[in-house]
Amino acid sequence: MDVAEYKGVYVIAEQFEGKLRNVAFELLGQGKILADTIGDEVGAVLIGHNVKPLAQELIASGAKKVYVYDDPKFENYNTTAYTKALTDFFEKVKPNVYLVGATNIGRDLGPRVANELKTGLTADCTSLAVDEDGKTIVWTRPALGGNIMAEIICRDNRPQMGTVRPNVFKKPEPDANATGEVIDMSVELTDADFLTKFIELIKLGGGGIKIEEADIIVSGGRGMNGSEPFTGMLKELADALGGAVGASRAAVDAGWIDALHQVGQTGKTVGPKIYVACGISGAIQHLAGMSGSDCVIAINKDEDAPIFKVCDYGIVGDAFQIVPMITEAIKKIKG
Repeated sequence: MDVAEYKGVYVIAEQFEGKLRNVAFELLGQGKILADTIGDEVGAVLIGHNVKPLAQELIASGAKKVYVYDDPKFENYNTTAYTKALTDFFEKVKPNVYLVGATNIGRDLGPRVANELKTGLTADCTSLAVDEDGKTIVWTRPALGGNIMAEIICRDNRPQMGTVRPNVFKKPEPDANATGEVIDMSVELTDADFLTKFIELIKLGGGGIKIEEADIIVSGGRGMNGSEPFTGMLKELADALGGAVGASRAAVDAGWIDALHQVGQTGKTVGPKIYVACGISGAIQHLAGMSGSDCVIAINKDEDAPIFKVCDYGIVGDAFQIVPMITEAIKKIKG
């Protein structure tokens, strides 16, 4: 393989029910940085049905070219069908880099595509850079339970591929005046390309704000001592702020709240404007999942808790007394 033939940093722009996921924009922002360093261009691959209008949103966020596979057969995500489209794109365009969001879909799709293309894939990356050779991507991910950060490179095969955690990078500010090219693509699909069949979409999580998309998160840890605070005082504060409820791994492992709310190394990575940590000590695995927060407010009885070393505002005290006071104050301010 002559790696010099392969050009472009391409984001697999994930969408759901006709709406682009935030991670698509986050990857475009970081993809542009990588492309500028390599001396390449950043683009996107968009797959779905009736999704062509979304291409302009990708262009506004930095994509110079958007390749669109728009077909009724792509209406619902299907691993093998989407893999065929991305394999077709690789054969026709010869991309240098594929950036994939480490979402449920991305974690399913990325390895399948990498296997088809006989290339490597670095999973669950938290940092991206360019090697000193000026052309190789350095993929950084946690390893050994988060105790070390491994740097992985793929020098001899293309595309260079990795799944990247959502909320690790900030979304770029959209430019309404940005210009780019939208290119229609097609691939022939047969029944053999669909090894599974979509039957029904079942939505979990109660229909509230997802923590990975929330601007404000109120999280509880081991100090909550049970499930009631998560449905009671923490939810009341989150509702008053227009946010979502999160949790540490200790709270999830104790069965106090569903794993959909878990923030941390083995949970979800979040980057809200405000993160309120209640009864959370601040273990490194939890900090890895919320370090991208703009403002961290910690409430803990232990003044020596590690969370106080990374927070912007710290309150030493009993969360069961302080949280209801904050909630009441917010309600008064909002009238």
